[in-house]
Amino acid sequence: MSSETRVPVLIIGAGIVGLSASLCLSQNGISSLNIERHSGPSIHPRARSVNARTMELYRRLGIQERVIEAGASLSPTFGIYSGSTLKEVIEAKPRSKEQRKLPFTGLIAPLSPVKGAFVTQDMIEPVLVQAAREHGGEVRFDTECLSLEQDDDGVTATLKARESGATSTVRASYLIAADGANSPIRTRLNVPVTGRGAMGHLINILFRADLKPLVDRREFSICKINRPEVVGFFASINNSDRWTFHLSYDPSRNEKPADFRPEKCKQLLRIALGIPDIDIRIESMLPWEPSVRIAEQLQHGRIFLAGDAAHQMPPWGGQGANSGIADVYNLSWKLAAVLNGCGNKALLETYDVERIPVGRAAAEASASGVDERGLISVKRDLTTVIGFLRKIPLISGHGYCYSSKAICEEDTSPLGGLTWRPWTLPSIFLSLDGRPGSRAPHVWMEYQGKRISTLDLCGKGFVLFAGAEGGSWSEAMKKVALILGVEIAAYRAGPEGDLGSAKGEFEAAVGISSQGAILVRPDDFVVWRQRRNVPDHNAELERAMRQALCL
Repeated sequence: MSSETRVPVLIIGAGIVGLSASLCLSQNGISSLNIERHSGPSIHPRARSVNARTMELYRRLGIQERVIEAGASLSPTFGIYSGSTLKEVIEAKPRSKEQRKLPFTGLIAPLSPVKGAFVTQDMIEPVLVQAAREHGGEVRFDTECLSLEQDDDGVTATLKARESGATSTVRASYLIAADGANSPIRTRLNVPVTGRGAMGHLINILFRADLKPLVDRREFSICKINRPEVVGFFASINNSDRWTFHLSYDPSRNEKPADFRPEKCKQLLRIALGIPDIDIRIESMLPWEPSVRIAEQLQHGRIFLAGDAAHQMPPWGGQGANSGIADVYNLSWKLAAVLNGCGNKALLETYDVERIPVGRAAAEASASGVDERGLISVKRDLTTVIGFLRKIPLISGHGYCYSSKAICEEDTSPLGGLTWRPWTLPSIFLSLDGRPGSRAPHVWMEYQGKRISTLDLCGKGFVLFAGAEGGSWSEAMKKVALILGVEIAAYRAGPEGDLGSAKGEFEAAVGISSQGAILVRPDDFVVWRQRRNVPDHNAELERAMRQALCL
């Protein structure tokens, strides 16, 4: 028996990216249905961290602490090593006498009100499922998409409940395909992909073994093993008895995943561990290929690719899931603007323009500095060093800017804006200095008796931030909001402003004078900046808002 459901957005794939899409849409007031063909959240620990940019979103959604708690067992994890056995490598390390701190933590602090966190896919997905449902999103597991059709007004999907066999029809205004690296929807759409393709052949072995006595207070992130019998690397999961080993195999030698039965893998694991009598229980085995594949087009009418379906990349840069979450954060507010009637459909075209270059850059950086088997390289040669340097701007998730027809260009003459820059770490290395197309700078302020970040005021609509003498911008924005029927909040920063800060502090951070202002869209990115005062504030702001919404 078939029934029809109507929903604004249908999301295919309830992994990290699909669930985050549900949360982002709910945050923007849009209902969604999220389906997943598997019977529940992932049981395999693939992605192992979320960066600071992702945590900014989760902080806004009120789940930051839950995510941190879910990955608590991984909190002391860092260090990439190599050797002939894990035992040999780890026993050479002294036990730490105090809690270790991640490198670069102090450098990242000025960028964001939060830090990234170690948490594996199987740890975080249950948190996201619960949060998605709490925020009003519907999540259905054990449900697959049998067919899709789209027309000028929407997308029709035929779904099947795998346990009962019952079919149903869903009519959605838009569809987000977050259905993984081998995306069936991307295949149906015949979307061409570019990139290096497969760079290696691995089997991800999730196993149980009590290694706590060995690794206690000398925890590691990755340990690469290279010996004649076995090549691959260990990755920590709970720093106690749950681990993964990514076993490399070689098809050119007629090796295939089916050759590696559990008993054989146990033998290889004992060799790689260097502990011949240890008890091992294999929980699952998952063949995979570290690959670079970038979809040349993300929007296909009313269907949008996101996550691995849009850009597959090796995990060595920690960008896979984080890039996918950034995809849906970029897309969700645009869908909401169009569905609510305040944005032109042309706004959705900026998803490709903004996200494809970012996804490609992340994939190429993640693929740099790998060895001939597609594994992370631990050699100290020029290639590896260059690969590492390419990854640095991506560590926090802030190292990119957008350029599209929805971003207002600014006149930086006569010196190219050099005199506007604060010359701080966020500005010099990541361009987080208020320029259009960049993520709005994080500045600690006092608001209604509380210490908050500028980012805490973003996320629910457009936000105008004006300098200490920029009260006229706030008044003009109220009029523009009424004309366009758009929610816009306005704040004035400074010692006497809505947002308390030291004289000139906010202006220096965002590159404006005390009479200037910036306009931030719902995904925290600056769409317009006016450094100085102008004769007609109303006209200037209306022009900026119309461009930001492609009106």
